[in-house]
Amino acid sequence: MINLAVIELKDVIKYLIKITFLILIIVGLTKFFSSFKTKINIEKNSFLSCLDVVIPSIGDINKNEKEVDNVDKAEIKPLKMALATELSVIDAVEKNEEIVQDKEEEASKTEESTDEEIKEAETGVKTEVLESNVPEKYTTEYNGVKIRNETDNIKLTEEMLKSEVNVNTKNILIYHTHTCESYTKTKKYNYKSSGNFRTTDINYSVARVGTELTKYLEYYGYNVIHDTTLYDYPSYSESYDRSLKGVAKLLEENEDTDILFDIHRDAIGDSTYAPTVKIGEEEAAQMMFVIGSNGGGSEHDNWNQNLKLAIKIQEKANEMYPGLFKPIILRDSRYNQQLAVGASIIEVGATGNTMEQCLNSMKYLSKVLNEVLK
Repeated sequence: MINLAVIELKDVIKYLIKITFLILIIVGLTKFFSSFKTKINIEKNSFLSCLDVVIPSIGDINKNEKEVDNVDKAEIKPLKMALATELSVIDAVEKNEEIVQDKEEEASKTEESTDEEIKEAETGVKTEVLESNVPEKYTTEYNGVKIRNETDNIKLTEEMLKSEVNVNTKNILIYHTHTCESYTKTKKYNYKSSGNFRTTDINYSVARVGTELTKYLEYYGYNVIHDTTLYDYPSYSESYDRSLKGVAKLLEENEDTDILFDIHRDAIGDSTYAPTVKIGEEEAAQMMFVIGSNGGGSEHDNWNQNLKLAIKIQEKANEMYPGLFKPIILRDSRYNQQLAVGASIIEVGATGNTMEQCLNSMKYLSKVLNEVLK
């Protein structure tokens, strides 16, 4: 019995030793992890301090949290505070972008304004007709003006060609029977086509050429009516019937209007054909008068007056800028020119010309017109 009790006491002592050892291990581990957690907190606080410097909104939140220890932290609404701070930053950025945008728009307007400035054509500059793949044809020449007579029955006499003509310059009417005619696209004048070298956008068609001529003629003091009606859209056929009605109405509204310019583009459908004249350092599209007559049997008492005015203008053009005009074409059709004693078609350039070249032409044409009409 005594031996059995001794054995049990030893077992108890061993068990107590094991428990004590286990407790010591647990206490040691607890102290170890407590020390590690402190290090983590220190590193965490250091990282937050850095964020306070980099992101002001987080710093503001942390600062406010320290100042309101006795207040319910749920009422601090840190996300709202951060959002308010960031919104103020975004607002400042947007205002800065608006300032930059305003400056860019102002610069753009200044550039556009510069484009609209009148640059009067110089005189006494070298003029050279550039080589073209379409030969020049004419049947008659008078005082340096070449004329291609395509009528069947009209024989031109010297009396018919004398440029002694008087017209009322109170008003000048510019219109476009084929308003949609356009030119070779460029970076600046890149339009949406509505057909082969055609567009309904009057900023890129012959209507834009008419606008340029209007601007220059007004600069010289003339009263100009510019009609940009699309007489050839949506249907090309009967364009002249529609323009006849439109122009007749404008003439009723603007009395004493003798000068009518129906501005077209040469209908030759060859994109390589670009009749061009170099004036000084600029390239300008060549132009051509097309004059109707009564050769087709229709009444047209004004045709010879119209021809004389075209010759008079071209005489002056040959003097100032030789080659600016191609030979005048005389045809049997009337082209609505029976409406006035100073009516004509002016074809400006061809499909191969650019808008830039055609706008240059208007600068020189207006200079010539002013010398003739003033």
